[in-house]
Amino acid sequence: MSMFNDTLRYLFSLEKFGIVFGLENIRWILDLLGNPQKELKCIHIAGTNGKGSVASMLSHIIKDSGYRVGKYTSPHLVSFTERITIDEKEITEEEVVELTAFIRKRIEQKDNKRFFTFFDFTTSIAFEYFFREKIDIALIEVGMGGRLDSTNIISPVACVITNISLDHTEQLGDNIIDIAYEKAGIIKDGVPVITGADRDALTVIERVANIKKSPLFSIGKDFWINKKADGVMDYNGLKRQLKDIKVNLAGDHQLVNAAIALCVSEVISELGFALEETSIRKGLSGVTWHGRLEIVKENPVVILDGAHNCEGIHTLTQYFTSHYTEKRKILIFGVMKDKAYKEMLEEILHLIDTVIFTKPNTERALPLEALNAFIYSYNLRDSTKNSDPIAEPINHTNVFYTQDVKAALEKAKAIADNNDLILITGSLYTIGEARQIIDEIF
Repeated sequence: MSMFNDTLRYLFSLEKFGIVFGLENIRWILDLLGNPQKELKCIHIAGTNGKGSVASMLSHIIKDSGYRVGKYTSPHLVSFTERITIDEKEITEEEVVELTAFIRKRIEQKDNKRFFTFFDFTTSIAFEYFFREKIDIALIEVGMGGRLDSTNIISPVACVITNISLDHTEQLGDNIIDIAYEKAGIIKDGVPVITGADRDALTVIERVANIKKSPLFSIGKDFWINKKADGVMDYNGLKRQLKDIKVNLAGDHQLVNAAIALCVSEVISELGFALEETSIRKGLSGVTWHGRLEIVKENPVVILDGAHNCEGIHTLTQYFTSHYTEKRKILIFGVMKDKAYKEMLEEILHLIDTVIFTKPNTERALPLEALNAFIYSYNLRDSTKNSDPIAEPINHTNVFYTQDVKAALEKAKAIADNNDLILITGSLYTIGEARQIIDEIF
């Protein structure tokens, strides 16, 4: 265990270099390793929200079809090992230790002054691991953006762009068109692209796909869904029609993600992967993806959701306008300082009875003072003069501030009764910390 902790200390020490876009460093590392990524068949998955859900759905479908499938996602909620799986089994701590030592030794032998990021290194671990384990196909989730992301070193068999909304605006641009160009940067010459994007973002993707002569399949144009009930849909695809598909992830947005996964499965079936209907049904009905409308406790109901941008919070708000409407709702909210937290809160506060603000244990977390200032200005608003259809101001007695996620959970437990609902959201860091300690508090 201590060797694993030492390894993590080394890996996370690389975070001091922050986010550095560009492929030069990852290319240098992978050259040292003999370019394991070139031996892999990969599906590359970009998008603002839903990347991990689509990857997880595909992982279950492909695994249940009898193939060996790798999945690389980020960030993790509780353990680093969540980032790299084969057939939905996490890489072991021992394997992380061995692979880190192997790659680090290669790097230091060649150039011990060389600079690279945490994400460069962990992406290299994933490619080397998948190569060694002789997997049939790898699902590679973009870390941020696409064009200059470390994962864009691959030559995939299919590209996915789930959807595009405003997020990471400092790095990717402050408008949809710029962000769409960054994400469309994963499109490769002649490689099929499957997307759930719409409007201006779709126009950009269409333009890039056209330049690259890449077949493009877009939801609502080339494949469709028809919701039958919560978690149940019909899929009308490129060649395949499937009735009454059950999807084991909550929320209508997951039906859209499932449709994208089904279209991808059709595309790769043409490449020789035999994905039968029974395996598809089994995969989607059994799919799990932690921290997405995930119910972790009952009486009171405790739900974790990783919404960390306006689009994610909008999706969450839509869900709660038709689910758990009779329950008093307690919101635990901790967010990163680079997020549009005011807009996120304005979207959801009208559904919430009590807010507990908190701060996850990272330097990137928004200070409580900023949240307090927001609530102060929010409460000052005169709703008769304000044209925005925002909720009535919350009474100050319904707002609490806690220094960490544990204190927030303890506060929620103290004020909740068995019929209430506690929603924890705002950041994957917040829900990751909550998930780790939820059992000791509730």
